[in-house]
Amino acid sequence: SSVSTRACVKQVQKRYLNVHEFQCQQIMKSHGINVPNGLPAHDVKEAVNAAQKLGGKNLVIKAQILAGGRGLGTFDNGLKGGVHLVDNVDDIRDYAKKMLGHTLVTKQTGSKGKVVNTVFISEQYKVKREMYFAIMLDRSSGGPVMIGSSKGGVNIEDVARDTPQYVIKELINPLTGPRPEQLANMAKGLCLGEDVDPQVVEELKAEVARLWQLFDKTDASMLEINPLAELEGNKILCLDAKVNFDDNAAFRQAEIHSLRDLSQEDEREVRAAQFDLNYIGLDGNIGCLVNGAGLAMSTMDIIKHFGGEPANFLDVGGGATREQVREAIKILNADPKVKAILVNIFGGIMKCDVIAKGVLEAVEELNLKTPLVVRLEGTNVKEANDILANSKVDVNITTANSLDEAAEKAVEAAQ
Repeated sequence: SSVSTRACVKQVQKRYLNVHEFQCQQIMKSHGINVPNGLPAHDVKEAVNAAQKLGGKNLVIKAQILAGGRGLGTFDNGLKGGVHLVDNVDDIRDYAKKMLGHTLVTKQTGSKGKVVNTVFISEQYKVKREMYFAIMLDRSSGGPVMIGSSKGGVNIEDVARDTPQYVIKELINPLTGPRPEQLANMAKGLCLGEDVDPQVVEELKAEVARLWQLFDKTDASMLEINPLAELEGNKILCLDAKVNFDDNAAFRQAEIHSLRDLSQEDEREVRAAQFDLNYIGLDGNIGCLVNGAGLAMSTMDIIKHFGGEPANFLDVGGGATREQVREAIKILNADPKVKAILVNIFGGIMKCDVIAKGVLEAVEELNLKTPLVVRLEGTNVKEANDILANSKVDVNITTANSLDEAAEKAVEAAQ
């Protein structure tokens, strides 16, 4: 499979809501979990006020974007790093000016980066020890798994590779939650190889239990605390956290899903979602409109096989309407990189003539000039081909009888 296809597989499987760090900590705090004292700010004045409320010294200011690697990122104005330790209010003001409204590029944002609309200001803490804790969904067991390590504050993948003895797992029955002995095992595992006060183990058991309740009650799909910190006085604090929430549970988690920040998402993907279309933008110049994720990825691979580059992954689903097809073509046409569009539909539940009508409606409405290659197969395919052949639209519509032929023609048209 191609690199672009593998990337799409990973993205399509992610059906979750991602929230900002400050929102995540607010949710955690509402569930009794120990998090740093902090305040969000959306402009410089708010940042200064927040810093003053938090004591004015020994603070941390963090740029808020929905991407990792902020600490090592670079702003469009040259500022290095999206996370800074500060000692006074003046520094908060200076950093807020340099962060807010500017674009931060990290290893996860791509070259375009993401605009920082919020900063999060919190207290600094003297950390005695750092641990790692997560709850994720485990495919092999078909349920959640708790993962812990006494080696936190670093990349957990490196710990698992180099010192796997420091990583422990507990498979959880989602109907009953973690058993008392599992909570105890996890707490002890978080202290593995360390000389700790027994009171710390008890505090960890309680915090892990609260984290499970958060995961369960909010329909989370992933919860990761790195680092989970031990402070002086046997206190446990979730210093940095990431929680994702299942999109399928949005109907019963309306308050949480209202936190979605559309400004951090690809505008085309947001628009596609409004019409129940699965869209992911890529870097090529051949737009793809396909029904079914498997056929969509196969189409992308065939395009690459013939020397082309797909501009997107777009799955209109098994029962798309004319309106959805029309909107899909609008989204593809709005991408300035797209030089040709390939429509590849297998009509099962979906009827090919419906697709053909939707395509022609979009062509007429947009006055589309982009070359269009259409390959239809399945239910009502003869009627669909007749509709396309007899259309009066002024656009270069090329039909194809096979996927190979369609891909070759699309690659040729895009050159």
